[in-house]
Amino acid sequence: MSWGDGYVTDINYDAGYYREQSPAHLRLACLLCGVAWDVPEEGAHYLELGCGQGMGALVVAAANPSWRVTAIDFHPAHIAAARALAREAGLTNVTFLEADLSDFAESAAAAALPEADIVTSHGVWSWVSPTVRAGIVRLLRAKLRAGGVAHLSYNALPGWQGMLAMQRLVRETGLRLAQRSDRQAQAGFEVLHELVKAEASTLTGDARLTAWLRGIGNYSATYLAHEFMNGHWSPCWHSDVVAALSEARLEFVGSGMLLDNFPELGMTAAQRAIYERFEDSQTRELVKDVCLGRTLRHDVFVRGARRMGAAGRDAALRELTLALCIPADRVVLEVQVAAGKAQLAKEFYGPVVRMLAEGPAAVGALLKAPGAVATKENPAELAGLLTGTRQAVPVWRPGAPASDSVLRLNAALARRMGAAENLSRPVAAASAALGAGMPCSVGDLFVAGRALAGDDGADVAPWVATLGSALDEENQGRLREALERARDQMLPLLRQLGCLPA
Repeated sequence: MSWGDGYVTDINYDAGYYREQSPAHLRLACLLCGVAWDVPEEGAHYLELGCGQGMGALVVAAANPSWRVTAIDFHPAHIAAARALAREAGLTNVTFLEADLSDFAESAAAAALPEADIVTSHGVWSWVSPTVRAGIVRLLRAKLRAGGVAHLSYNALPGWQGMLAMQRLVRETGLRLAQRSDRQAQAGFEVLHELVKAEASTLTGDARLTAWLRGIGNYSATYLAHEFMNGHWSPCWHSDVVAALSEARLEFVGSGMLLDNFPELGMTAAQRAIYERFEDSQTRELVKDVCLGRTLRHDVFVRGARRMGAAGRDAALRELTLALCIPADRVVLEVQVAAGKAQLAKEFYGPVVRMLAEGPAAVGALLKAPGAVATKENPAELAGLLTGTRQAVPVWRPGAPASDSVLRLNAALARRMGAAENLSRPVAAASAALGAGMPCSVGDLFVAGRALAGDDGADVAPWVATLGSALDEENQGRLREALERARDQMLPLLRQLGCLPA
């Protein structure tokens, strides 16, 4: 057995940023589900398990200079890359630890850590051995304080049920056809495609698998290797995850995928009638998973949840501030949801978007946006739908200007990520106002880096030559358009949210 215990170790995991790990996003998820938020704005301890190359932890550290951030990964190359970027950005409030989570809870390093206010783990649970999962539970029990929040993502059943054969086929054939993990994944998928063409019955009768294979070109070979080539790859039932985390005295709160907290958006009336026959959250989530076929869950837990009534929840939501994370003219009011298309009422959301175009605003103020017409005030719908459709973000510190730590990290991220091979990766610019990252494209981040270097981009041709040197003429044209949009539309948003100097 390799030192990775079946986990891919010969190639690094792609660096990326995931908004579901943002403190403000987790706060919104808790409030939408009627659970009080108990994490301080300053001086909190944020702990990430399985941090990869550390982009998320670095962004949180830069955006919250008074916080202590600890990030753990078992892969030494990941930790070395994260520490190097922390040094480059001059961040002193983040610590990266190389450790095996199967026994870290019992270590002296774990004992030395203060209690955590937030623990987050993305892309770990359903890819590692039962021994590692048990170690994560023991660490949560030892280190997540009462009132603290835990976030856990994992591959979910029954959404993955029809694709179990695909993963096993890709891994077993790939292992026998190549040496390096990314090449194994490529070889395994070649066999898979050949069997699909040969009309293998197990592979041709599943619409979800067919759709997934159509979009496979959007994923890098590195991602495919880390997703499918791990020896302990094992999608989970939600109830089994809840049972495991109950050993750490954690209570399930709701989903970090915010739209999933609105059953009416994902389920038909007949499905909701069955869902509403049950009072316990585990059975409700099972019914929802069967109806929606979710392949990935972002679950939010609290250790000692304080439940609020509707009035208390709505009062807390009204106090939250939202900001657009895309230009106002790109906001869409007809959005795709699990149950089809949802239409956000133009007579209400049109004025709300116009108000947000002027700058961040409190939910309570947005409910009374000039000209907005609504049948009733619904702060949960407003905050949940705009943020859940990835058109707005919750603001942690309204009006906070760009700090030195934010500016240093954003410059370093632009240098590190500003390359053609990274164009499809999920990235972010650290934001003092958001207390985390402003999700953006690599092109947006590249342009932000140029702005920090004093280049106003009057002519984007040099930018295209730098970022798109490996692209053909057609894709260079698309890149030019994207960089011009970033210069003209995203830079003002990045300045507004404290990612860049105002």
